[in-house]
Amino acid sequence: MHIAYFDPFSGASGDMVLGALLDAGLALPDLRAELGKLDVRGYELRAESLTRHGLRGTRVSVAVAGDQPGRDWAAIRALVAGSALDQGVKDAALAIFGRLAQAEAQVHGVPVDDVHFHEVGGVDAIVDICGAAIGLHLLGIARVFSGPPRLGSGFVQSQHGLLPVPAPATAELMAMVGAPTAAPPSGVEPVAAELLTPTGAAILTVLAEFRRPAFVPAAIGYGFGARELPWPNALRVWLGETDDAAEAGAELVLETNIDDMNPQFYELLVERLFAAGALDVWLTPIIMKKGRPATRVSALCAASRRGSLEDVLIENSTTLGVRALGVDRVKAPRRVETVVTRWGDVRLKLRGWNGRVIGAVPEYDDCAAIARAHDIPLREVWDEAHRIGEAYVGRRMTAGGELPTRRIGG
Repeated sequence: MHIAYFDPFSGASGDMVLGALLDAGLALPDLRAELGKLDVRGYELRAESLTRHGLRGTRVSVAVAGDQPGRDWAAIRALVAGSALDQGVKDAALAIFGRLAQAEAQVHGVPVDDVHFHEVGGVDAIVDICGAAIGLHLLGIARVFSGPPRLGSGFVQSQHGLLPVPAPATAELMAMVGAPTAAPPSGVEPVAAELLTPTGAAILTVLAEFRRPAFVPAAIGYGFGARELPWPNALRVWLGETDDAAEAGAELVLETNIDDMNPQFYELLVERLFAAGALDVWLTPIIMKKGRPATRVSALCAASRRGSLEDVLIENSTTLGVRALGVDRVKAPRRVETVVTRWGDVRLKLRGWNGRVIGAVPEYDDCAAIARAHDIPLREVWDEAHRIGEAYVGRRMTAGGELPTRRIGG
């Protein structure tokens, strides 16, 4: 699988993302041609190769001719949705702008549809955001990953005057997904500068998973920012290939400790975790600091489902954060068969080990449905299905860990 891994050791901005992608192999004429599908005029996209601190990279800039209007969320949504861009590119760009609108609405205390973009509503931001989505699409990137970005310090000038770094919208974007951040570089004199911009934060928090997968590098690019700093002010991107089988098989346990939530809410939380792809979910009573009773929520999932389950945990509980722990799991081969009882069919879960079936368990929901329909004790249905299923125990499994499909009647 073709992936991109961003290394924001000096933060990230929209133009740095574009510069890094161009430096890693994205063709500028192709990018310009795709951007031409947007109904945005009066600008020129420029890219130059330069060297800073002995490091060669690409600097991208958007030269705007004349005054350009600021745009609100509705105008940008109509602009992107009505373009001739690839649908996947549209979806990615709209997701980025949509997340920005949510962050701005939260910061300014207004409804999302009333958000009026200032700096990020200009032509350069539209080019940066749509260009990032286009570039990843043209490069054939299937998944995007990122390391923890540096934020910077000091103050930044905005349409609302001086604001602290990170800008409120940037801070909100990072908090919305619980994204990690990097500490200031050690051994370097502190510099007051905005390293992670709202546009850069929106691109990374929407498109990227904040972890570094195992991959084989194929290309590396550096996108320089406009400001000179004591270090190379660049965003590095690695393009490479992952081992699909290994990545698909990777599993995590997501955990969070909660001590301030109505216990009745756990039922729906667990239900939604399973719906989002959890392989297993369990609740553990624990004691936290100052003797406070609490509940640990744990969810086992494929690494590829991490983002979806984190969203469920944060949106459906009172947690302030989620831990992710890599796990190795030995899985016994399993198969579902159907047995015929005197009252009807019951699914049977078979478990194997060392090439043979070692257990057969009737499906509870099937047994319960039959018991209700025939007004008989549940144990009678379960016992008969289990007795029939015992005929499987000891049978040899195939090389693929499966059994021949058969129905055994009672």
